[in-house]
Amino acid sequence: NRKPSANRGMSLEEDINISNEFYKEKGICLVTKRPTPINIVKVDYSKGAKIIDAYFEHQSTTDYNGVYKGKYIDFEAKNTKNKTSFPLANITKHQIEHLKNVLLHGGIAFFIIQFETLDKIYLLDSKYVIEQYEHGERKSIPLKVFDEKGYLLERGYYPRINYIDGIEKAYFNK
Repeated sequence: NRKPSANRGMSLEEDINISNEFYKEKGICLVTKRPTPINIVKVDYSKGAKIIDAYFEHQSTTDYNGVYKGKYIDFEAKNTKNKTSFPLANITKHQIEHLKNVLLHGGIAFFIIQFETLDKIYLLDSKYVIEQYEHGERKSIPLKVFDEKGYLLERGYYPRINYIDGIEKAYFNK
């Protein structure tokens, strides 16, 4: 395992992508980053193909989806510099609706939340986040809740973020 400061400069998304490559190579799971759907308006072909103008077709759903142990998994990765809580304003209504649909169809849905200044990354089940988003009294989820209901994810070299361990603890070791 690396020292916490060894990860500075790496983005959460990049760490998850590298972890996904590791998991794929080892035959552990298949998880991919969803591309953001764009509609290309204008392309300059004078020096290859360069997009000059484009717009987002519609709001994206979540960042990642795939399969682990025969179960569909879907998750959103978020980052915060806040030291005491995760602001729910970082989550959009369409992401909540998408994750509710994943749960409705028997999939596994969760958030990976990085508290950047604390150098802590948690897996938190989407059921809890959805409940707080729709009915919570606060506009954020306190760090204490992540310690009580979430799973602290281990950092390493390969995989960078061992989120499979969190999935095992949260969904398969009941």
